[in-house]
Formats: sequence, C-alpha cells, structure tokens
Amino acid sequence: MTVVESVLSRTPEPLRSALIKHRELLKFGIVGGTTFVVDNGVWYLLKLGVLESKPTTAKAIAIIVATIVSYILNREWSFRTRGGRERHHEAALFFVISGLAVVVNLIPLYLSRYAFHLETPFVERWIQETADFISGSIIGMLLAMVFRFWGFKKWVFPDELGERRRDNNRS
Repeated sequence: MTVVESVLSRTPEPLRSALIKHRELLKFGIVGGTTFVVDNGVWYLLKLGVLESKPTTAKAIAIIVATIVSYILNREWSFRTRGGRERHHEAALFFVISGLAVVVNLIPLYLSRYAFHLETPFVERWIQETADFISGSIIGMLLAMVFRFWGFKKWVFPDELGERRRDNNRS
C-alpha cells in the first residue's frame, strides 16, 4: 500500500473523495512537508553556525538544497504521470521556476529583517527568531509553494505531455 493510499484509507468521506480528486495536490503537499523539514533543518544549522550573521544567505542555501530534494520527489512521485520532456529540459525549467520561487520565499524574511528591523539589537533574540520563522518559513514558504505548484503544473510537468511519460512508464 502506498503512502497516499494509506492516508486515504484512514480519511473519512467526503474528505476522501476530495483528496482522491486532488491526489496530485496531496502528493505535492507531502513533498512540500518533507522539503519544509529539509529547508528548516539546513537553514537553522547554517544560521546558528557558520552563517549566523547572514540569515538570508543561509535561507537561500537551505532553499536550494530543499529544491534539489523537491525536484527528485516531484518528478518521481507527485507529477510522475505528467511531463515528458527530455530530463535536462525539464530540470532546467524546474530550477528556473524554483529560482523565481526562492525570490518569492525570501521577500517576507528580507522585509522582516531589513524593513521592519526585527533583528537584534532592535529587538530581543527570541523576537528575531520568531519573526524569522514566521516570515521565512511560514509566509515565504506558503507564497513560494503556491507559485511552484502553478509553475510546475503549467510549465515543467504539463498534462499535455503526460501521455508520452505514461507511455514510457508502461514499457
């Protein structure tokens, strides 16, 4: 039994029907949850270590690592029946969309730190860390997630190319 089938078997109706209808979105959300952990793990490791004075740089590196994980999981699981371009073309489009999403993701953190001055010495350390988490890991990530889902479905893994990919998986 797959992860999605396991989740769906424990979900009551009518929610189960809605999730089945939006299975791709559910898988994208699971991948997003996984990459959320990767992103924040790398970010805090860097931010509390070698890049303590450069939280935006640390976040950008964390996003890049999480994006690589995201490409592999989305290509092989979330959107496995879509797409069909040459892998290098598909990967290039994925990373362009993801690169734009990095900018979207960083805007709230940048504003929090440098426009609203929610950083030490202007505020206490716990306020800075809370503001960083809310702006970088909640608001930024949600905005970037919406942008990525739209971009991946429209440009990277378009359904009209899915026939080719579904045929290749059968052989």
